Amino acid sequence: MIANNIFRWIGDFFKWTFGLTFDQLRLNDLSWWTSNIVNWGFLIILLVLFAYWMKESARFKREGKEDKA
Repeated sequence: MIANNIFRWIGDFFKWTFGLTFDQLRLNDLSWWTSNIVNWGFLIILLVLFAYWMKESARFKREGKEDKA
């Protein structure tokens, strides 16, 4: 199954690159606050990227360059 192999390869890549597995992350016992700070950081990054995407979309629409397929 090719999909299973792709996800297995991605997991192996990060394991070899960063040397961390989920078991090792679990053993570090991150506190509740640390876990939430990481989650909020990812959420802020996502919202900034979404705002940029919407700004660019509005600019293309204003200039009349959007795809009209």
